[in-house]
This record gives sequence, structure tokens and C-alpha cells, in this order.
Amino acid sequence: MSAWQPLPDDLPPEVRHFVEQVRLLKDRTGLSLAALGARTAYSKSSWQRYLNATQPPPRQAIAALCRVAGLAPADAERFGVRWELAVQAWPRPPAPAPESESDRSRQEGGYEEEVPTLPWWVESVPVSATSSGGPVDSSRRVLVAAVLLALVLALVAVVGAVAFG
Repeated sequence: MSAWQPLPDDLPPEVRHFVEQVRLLKDRTGLSLAALGARTAYSKSSWQRYLNATQPPPRQAIAALCRVAGLAPADAERFGVRWELAVQAWPRPPAPAPESESDRSRQEGGYEEEVPTLPWWVESVPVSATSSGGPVDSSRRVLVAAVLLALVLALVAVVGAVAFG
């Protein structure tokens, strides 16, 4: 059995119970965190954060742990219910303080303004630039450019076929 670091005292009971159960399940596998990371889609450092209650795990991580541990479907479902209860009660980080104009100007050009989960063809623009505050979908421009490129290539092929017989 691993020697786990103590959980924070201010954890809600649902979170404490969930993390303790996940720790027991991980210990039952007999795998190190590195080996667990190799058998799931989550790294050793991610598992450290999940098992020390510094970050809630994604539901898929818990499903992967249940699969690696060889749990029956009914037991895995119980872990899913525990996960739902824990995530609802998980302490949220404090909201960041409002930024001043000078703070914003120092961050320009950094990753703060980008939305990294969007595809490359969906541009991220500042909230003030759009009426809805969301990203601007430029996939129509990509589609138009692709169609124009296809037409140019077809035209070059036809001209080449006519010129070279």
C-alpha cells in the first residue's frame, strides 16, 4: 500500500470519500503512478493531482482506472456516481481579481487571450470585438479558399492537357 500524503482538512466529505476510494482502487491495481499513466490516457503527474485532491479527475480517467483495476460494470458505475457527487462538491478556485488596463496591456501577445481548445480555423477574438462574445467561425473562409484552389488546379490541369495533347 502506498504512503499517501494527507488530504487537506477543508475538503468536503464527498470529495474526501471519493479520493480515498480512488486511492484504494489505485493501490489495488498494484501499479505505480507511472505504470498507471502508461495504461491510461493520463500522465503520472495528472494522477498525482487527482489522487492528492488538488484537481478533480475527468470522468474518463476514473473509467480508465476502473477498467485497469478490472472492476465489474456495476462497481464501475458506483465510482461514476461517486465522481458526480465529488465533482459537484469540489472546491472551486477563487475567482481572479478584475484586471486593470495596465495588466491587460502586459498580457497582450501571450496565451491569455487564446482559446486553445478551438480548431485552428476558428479564430479567437477579444470579447469586445464580437457582439456575442464568442469566437468567430472562419471555416467558411477556409472552405471558399479550398474551393478556389480546387478550381485553379482543375483549370491548370485542363490547360495542361490541351497544351500538351
